[in-house]
Amino acid sequence: MDHTILIVDDEEDIRYALEIYLSHFGYKVLKAENGEEALSLFRVFGPPIILSDIKMPGIDGIELLQKIKQENPDTEVIMITGHGDMDLAIRSIRNDATDFLLKPINDDALEIALKRAKDRMSMRQKLKDCEEKLKQLTYLENP
Repeated sequence: MDHTILIVDDEEDIRYALEIYLSHFGYKVLKAENGEEALSLFRVFGPPIILSDIKMPGIDGIELLQKIKQENPDTEVIMITGHGDMDLAIRSIRNDATDFLLKPINDDALEIALKRAKDRMSMRQKLKDCEEKLKQLTYLENP
């Protein structure tokens, strides 16, 4: 499983703190300060997990989430905000965000969100494997 994470936040100190934390746990970290830069990095490196702030100038986190899901629905996107806005959380989840975290980010909450993202990725892979085995069995029964 790819251990690359893209951090998207217009606050440099947040990007830096998350990079240190995630690097400590073995993740390769890519960083973007806005949605446009994030899309460019996403298209080049295709990280399986993205941590994105919602409130950013230009392409905001919700729009970034929508664009990423259009290009690769399997990408896990964890949304982050400093604003405890339930409407933003609901919009994020409706757009298939994996999770929604509030700033300041709690280490335990981040670990749970990352575990959820990895579990979803693992389940998708298991489903693909089962579908492939089913196709093979179907072919063997009806060549």
